Amino acid sequence: MSGGALLGLVMLFVMIGAIFIGFPISFTLLFLAFAFGYFGLGGHTVFDLAYFQTIGMMKEELLAAVPLFIFMGFITEQAGLMERLFTAFRLLLAPVRGALFLVVILTATVFAMATGIVGAAVTVLGIMAAPIMVKTGYDGQLSAGTITAGGTLGILIPPSVMLIVMGPVLGVSVADLYAAAFGPGFMLAGLYIAYLMIRSFINPKLGPPVPKEERVHSIGVILWEVTVGVVPLIGLIAATLGSILAGWATPTEASGIGAFGAMILAIAYRKATLAGLKRALLSTMATSSMVLLLAVTSNIFGAVFARLGTANWITEQLLALPLPPIAMLVMVVVLIFLLGWPFEWPAIILVFLPIFYPVVKALNFDLVWFGALVAVTLQTAFLSPPVAMSAYYLKQVVKDWSLATIYKGMGQFMMLQVIAITLLIVFPPIATWFPEYLQEEARNVQVEQVKDDAPSLEQDTMESMQEQSDREGESGEADRSKPGEAK
Repeated sequence: MSGGALLGLVMLFVMIGAIFIGFPISFTLLFLAFAFGYFGLGGHTVFDLAYFQTIGMMKEELLAAVPLFIFMGFITEQAGLMERLFTAFRLLLAPVRGALFLVVILTATVFAMATGIVGAAVTVLGIMAAPIMVKTGYDGQLSAGTITAGGTLGILIPPSVMLIVMGPVLGVSVADLYAAAFGPGFMLAGLYIAYLMIRSFINPKLGPPVPKEERVHSIGVILWEVTVGVVPLIGLIAATLGSILAGWATPTEASGIGAFGAMILAIAYRKATLAGLKRALLSTMATSSMVLLLAVTSNIFGAVFARLGTANWITEQLLALPLPPIAMLVMVVVLIFLLGWPFEWPAIILVFLPIFYPVVKALNFDLVWFGALVAVTLQTAFLSPPVAMSAYYLKQVVKDWSLATIYKGMGQFMMLQVIAITLLIVFPPIATWFPEYLQEEARNVQVEQVKDDAPSLEQDTMESMQEQSDREGESGEADRSKPGEAK
């Protein structure tokens, strides 16, 4: 190991220790990059490196989608769209055993496609569903696990902000990552629903149906609530995600469409107030600033880390291990999962993923599939005690459930997460089939366009040749009409 590589390794361990102590991540990364870079590379080099990395990051147009999608999420929350969605599903599914479990997961799945903010989803679901679940006699552990697990789907199902940040790190299209995340996201939602329904049917006391006296029996009222609560949100999702997946708009352009559509829905539902808009803007600024500042500082840290030679040394050491590629991949996934306990996803994506990325690329794994696998793994970390942020989000709004109850509930869904990760590793098409299908459709459209353009191109060529022949004929006649001229 060279002296520079050793210095970079020390820098990495100091960074992890400092963050464990509680120092702010962004400023820790920046300070360590300058301090260790100064000693290892020289002051002139490290400051030039920081300057060019910052300019390069500021030119990344894709990151403009981050504040817009975050703003879209906060506006949809302010507009009460989640409450309407929850009410619509609750009225529709009231007679079913485990109805509230099913309502929470369905609401979380649909709402995840409108916002990728885990804290907001868990908090709102806790406020809406927990009191009803407690009143109806639902099992506390299973209810807490359902709310926290459902709320974390927002980090995985598009338009996830995490996937936008991950795309440039892995060097893949965000649209492909979005398409790849749908399969695992819906698979997880399906696993949750199957587990909850089976448990409820085996033991009805865990999740009884909504009492008859609390149900709405009018079909017209139910249909109206479903129409008002579900259809507008589905339209917003279709306009945003549909435009990305169809190739009609970039993620940045689609985020603008989504933010504008959310504002329109807030006005239509008469929830648009200056106070609500101010809260959404301030929350967007705070969240976006955290993500984007971390993006810049981690980019500088990563550049110094790579220039010192530590990144290459780690890659070489990992590839030299006597392990088959799949075992190496599992080791990387386990490390990412463990890092998810103390670190938030931006730090893992922007600081640690670039360290593992060369290893995965050298092993010839599909990077789009690997991105989906990382997303599911990081979602699992949100449910991993003792540093599971979802538990604290829920505890803030539901005082009836202790942290022990919430942890025990999340533990049940942790098993489902492990099953999902295993299935995704064993069956990669779960993630890859949709992006491959979209790519094939795009190629077919291009081929059809070429075929459609071919006749007109051939016609233009024939007309051009005919015009040239006519001009040559006219030139010959002119020559023949003037035989006495010198040639």
